Amino acid sequence: MTDGYEDPGATATAQLPAVVARVTALADRLGVPQAEVFGVGRLSVACGVPEAVVKALLTGRPAGEPDVQARFLQRLGLLRRTRLKPNGRKYTQQEIADGAGMSRQQAGALINGDRRPTMEHCDALQRFFRVHTGFLTAEDPEALAGALQRTEQELLQKLADRERAAARADQDPLERLLQDHGVRGIAWRAAQLPTDQHRDKVAEWLDMLLESVKRPES
Repeated sequence: MTDGYEDPGATATAQLPAVVARVTALADRLGVPQAEVFGVGRLSVACGVPEAVVKALLTGRPAGEPDVQARFLQRLGLLRRTRLKPNGRKYTQQEIADGAGMSRQQAGALINGDRRPTMEHCDALQRFFRVHTGFLTAEDPEALAGALQRTEQELLQKLADRERAAARADQDPLERLLQDHGVRGIAWRAAQLPTDQHRDKVAEWLDMLLESVKRPES
């Protein structure tokens, strides 16, 4: 076991512009404001990269990459400020130590920068704060690209939901009714009505619906 951990590669530096372009295109297609998907504060909290660096990377400008130890302290400090207890207070060093399965002395040394973290330390702290693997170690472009890829997945889900809704709107109304409730479901709901008059009304309504969507004989 070494005293530190390996520095991740910088492959995401070239990948970031492509992710930005895809997210931009999806946001435009869905009519989502650019300020919403590229909100600097939100992205900073999501990936741990300082706001000034997020802003620089989004515009393609180079940003000074901190060394591994400085990056760890920067990200851990952000976690302590933004991932709070239900009462809105910060977790104490003892609570972090207990939750991460280490001694208070270990936790204090890591938080204060007196000890270089191992991968095991990072994994334990990431689990405690419930953030994704690599939050404390990924280089800034990689971390930002990861946050934007998660935004991309959310936008793709919205697009899929919209397309399903559009297809459903074009669907035959009787088929849509049967898809939503099924024959048994419709019968069961009708049986819950209090009087025969109500049930007759349902039957009358269904007859009208059938008549309105009746297809011509082939």
